[in-house]
Amino acid sequence: MDLALDKNIRTAESWKNKGIFIPVFNKEIFTIDVGESEDCLVILHGYLTSSYDYNKVIDELSKKYRVIIPDLIGFGFSDKVFDYYFTSVDQADYILEFCKQLGLRNITFLGHDYGTAIVQEILARKNANVLGLQIKEFIYCNGNLPINHSNFLDTQDSLKSEVSKKIITMLASFGVYKKTMKEIFFDNANITDEELKQMWLQLEYNHGRKVINFIYNYLRERKIFWNRWSLAIQETTVPIRIIWGKKDPLIDEIIPLNLENKVQANHIHWINDAGHFPMLEKPKEFISAVLNG
Repeated sequence: MDLALDKNIRTAESWKNKGIFIPVFNKEIFTIDVGESEDCLVILHGYLTSSYDYNKVIDELSKKYRVIIPDLIGFGFSDKVFDYYFTSVDQADYILEFCKQLGLRNITFLGHDYGTAIVQEILARKNANVLGLQIKEFIYCNGNLPINHSNFLDTQDSLKSEVSKKIITMLASFGVYKKTMKEIFFDNANITDEELKQMWLQLEYNHGRKVINFIYNYLRERKIFWNRWSLAIQETTVPIRIIWGKKDPLIDEIIPLNLENKVQANHIHWINDAGHFPMLEKPKEFISAVLNG
């Protein structure tokens, strides 16, 4: 993995060396765990990426929180699943056991993209009082949340198929991956080819590209659990915050606006001039939003 890189860019190898592997059930979960606070920030990353998304912000966040960022099963340096589709419910099972094994208390869950679905499942279980964890708050960041039922109707199946095909194409080579990723930044000058190369190396790790394309199943899952996850948002008494890259080309800004209307949430913290990855594109603004919200 050694490459000649800008000295300010963390390599995939150095990121791996920064973390540890934690056994949960029958899987090894790669984990970044930094900070000494009793208040814990557990971050669940998005689709096709990993804990590395937060390499620019973790040092500052760890001044307030103990920051724990696992690579979800099937992603990054964590174990891969080759024989079946690992659902958001499965991911939640592992994350909750993971939190118990680490003895985490005063937890803030932050979910981005795919991670918001896992947060939704955790929220539903919290409402049912079946967790045994002390959860302080939830933070949602640029995820396609189950707000509008029309997004999950059968008429959307052709769109799901097109999205799945695009993901398969994106995984074909680093060149295609790089081009597609840059399209979801507001200003693609805010992400370098070298950074994307390090993300690609983690995507490829342990045959990751062969098992990661489950986007069509994931979209179906959001439809199946729409009612459960939508009610969870409305019924919770746990505080919810919203941090959003305002220029996200993947997700309509009506989603966080609708979310704010459905819960007793703080106001939305918009990160202007940021696309789908505000933690990578506008790290200072993202840090401020998390720490000062």
